[in-house]
Amino acid sequence: MNLLLKLEEIALFGFSIYLFAQTSFAWWWYPLLLLAPDISMLGYVRGPKTGAWVYNFFHHKALGAVLICVGWHFSREWVELSGIILLGHACMDRIAGYGLKYPDDFKHTSLGWLGAGRN
Repeated sequence: MNLLLKLEEIALFGFSIYLFAQTSFAWWWYPLLLLAPDISMLGYVRGPKTGAWVYNFFHHKALGAVLICVGWHFSREWVELSGIILLGHACMDRIAGYGLKYPDDFKHTSLGWLGAGRN
């Protein structure tokens, strides 16, 4: 099952690259912005509950999909780009084993505990 889920995330990550290629932005914008959603980890400054909420908001693929659709519908390419980046980043995180966060601990994710020895 893990392999199947990773293949799905790889396909969606590739789809985000395809969507980006349909925009008029220079190619270097994609790798430059790909880690930008991790700024949301600053929410953990306010504690694990707030941190998890902010992190999950900016790592939820539905937010990326909504921004892509809104940007496309209203011809706002920067909004569309934001959605593409959020989608690609969330998929990249899932490929690497980082899931959405539980409010008790940064290392407690929807894909299990991060790090060795925790399950």
